[in-house]
Amino acid sequence: MSDQASGPGLPHRSEWWRTRRVAFAAGLGLVGIAVLATLARTRPIDVTAIPVRRGSIARTLVLTGRVRAPARTRVGASVTGTVREVRARAGDHVARGALLVALDDAPARAALDQARASLATADARARSTADQAALTVRQAARDLERARALFAQGAISARDVEVAERAAAVARSELDAAQARAPAEGSPAPALAEIARARAAVAVAQAQLALARIVAPAGATVLARDVEPGDLVVPGRVLLDLALDGATELVAEPREENLAELRPGARAVASADAFPMRTFAACITRIAPVIDPAQGTVEIRLAVPEPPSYLRAEMTVSINVEVARHDAALVVPLDRVGGAGGAAPWVVLERAGRAERRAIRPGLQGEGGVEILAGLREGERVLPASVAPGARVRVRVDADREAR
Repeated sequence: MSDQASGPGLPHRSEWWRTRRVAFAAGLGLVGIAVLATLARTRPIDVTAIPVRRGSIARTLVLTGRVRAPARTRVGASVTGTVREVRARAGDHVARGALLVALDDAPARAALDQARASLATADARARSTADQAALTVRQAARDLERARALFAQGAISARDVEVAERAAAVARSELDAAQARAPAEGSPAPALAEIARARAAVAVAQAQLALARIVAPAGATVLARDVEPGDLVVPGRVLLDLALDGATELVAEPREENLAELRPGARAVASADAFPMRTFAACITRIAPVIDPAQGTVEIRLAVPEPPSYLRAEMTVSINVEVARHDAALVVPLDRVGGAGGAAPWVVLERAGRAERRAIRPGLQGEGGVEILAGLREGERVLPASVAPGARVRVRVDADREAR
């Protein structure tokens, strides 16, 4: 038989068989691919399961705040003068009464010396008057004795004795008055107007001299210094800014919608932005009674029972306030919950070798975990939320989570 086609326009028979074989091979290849794809879809997926356990879960409110100085005071001069010495620098801690700034006190010392000299003169004048009155009393007493002796001898009349007695009485009165005006040993300030004025002048001069020494009103830390030796200062100018010693406080301003979750006594953990790896404990002590209408925030203050040494006034801090805590709760890691935050959250479990979704009712959500109120039992194993429902799975338990 000839390989040539029987009619015009038909292909050669050998070419026709080659075409059929190529088509058959292509069909087998497609079938093989489909079979492999089916096998791949039905092959079990290795997944890690986490057992549901009971534990504590807390919800925290993350805030940014600052370190608040217990009290601040700005120290200045009460008199005009030239600065002679400055003993405090920014960052120094000073004790109550410590000298901070000394002004030139030469004029005040001169005025005090002058006032003391005037007081000494007044004292001497008063003492001289009293001494003279005492001499007069002694002389009058001698005259009275002599008059009485002469009267006994009949040399003088009784009238002369009366005159001597009146003279002695007047001398004693004048002595009493002089002694009352003169400063006695260990006695208080005299009543004499001249001495009183002199003593008042001394007190004024001493007060003026004291104003040349600017001292710390209490134990404090110097925050800022705005004065140098040689400066001319006047009343009202601020020379030093002090943070008075006292309990360390933190201040934060959460949004007013968080007000319902805040309460005095709530625990917190804080860290300074400059030392983020070091934390310290704090607790809320005060919640402001008013809302800032411009910012929509409420001020809260937190006590720091054991403040670290590196804290500084006005330092920025991050504060995690614990607003809720549930103990012995069923807890699932947040990344194992699908649809978290939505209306119908779920988790993936293994049933008969396949993944199955189960609806849950979540409760408190804390850092990295979710409380399960309904839908799970303790000991059940939760698969990753990314596993598709119906997929075949081969489960491996997380040994670390199982141990916990």
